[in-house]
Amino acid sequence: MVPELSRVEGVLGQIARRRLSEVRPYPLPPFPECPSFAQALGAGGLAIIAEIKRKSPSEGEIASLDAKAAALAYRRGGARAVSVLTEPYAFGGRLEDMVAARAAGLPILRKDFIVHPFMLEEARAFGASAVLLIVAVLGDALPFYLERARGLGLDALVEVHTEAELEQALEAGASVIGVNNRDLATLQVDLSTAPTLGRKARERGFAGLLVAESGYRTKAELEGLKGVFDAVLVGTSLAKSQDLEGAVRALC
Repeated sequence: MVPELSRVEGVLGQIARRRLSEVRPYPLPPFPECPSFAQALGAGGLAIIAEIKRKSPSEGEIASLDAKAAALAYRRGGARAVSVLTEPYAFGGRLEDMVAARAAGLPILRKDFIVHPFMLEEARAFGASAVLLIVAVLGDALPFYLERARGLGLDALVEVHTEAELEQALEAGASVIGVNNRDLATLQVDLSTAPTLGRKARERGFAGLLVAESGYRTKAELEGLKGVFDAVLVGTSLAKSQDLEGAVRALC
């Protein structure tokens, strides 16, 4: 099942449609053993998911990161998982970065614009423990991708930005929900988004894992997430730092 992408607006739609046009299934290597993403995030406290991010549509060029060295530094700093951007054009990523990052022994999240079932198999073959599923991209196809991911042994971080998207994620049976402070259509960040939608999810009885995403730079900004969220995904502020290990440690 391929999602209907003509309805997806802005930069998000542009990137998603390009990704779909590039999908060419090919023979994959055997799936490797991978640590559990969900278990790492659910181990207590507010877990840090540190991201390997070289550039973005909102920031332009960020940093020339070596995936292996960055992942090892993140682990030394106390990160519990590593998010690896594999979209090549807007974010400067590649699939091989997941293979390199596995040297740290942490769960790997494939952060990309998943728009075809083959991309799930690809993620698993290259060592991902989890994949990002964006509700704004997948729409009604979300349940299919969620089930397919689980069938491959992948955890799914189901990303929402609005209350309507949160309802879709809950109805689909997501067990890990990420709330993105960034509107992926306009690229604007509002740090009130995650706390607001996180509380709504808990009020609705959601007992799964909650991850706050985008815009976090300081430990003080994370205080309001505790008690509601299980993890926070931090990318740009870490990648821009000159001390990856120290930057993660400062957030823990």
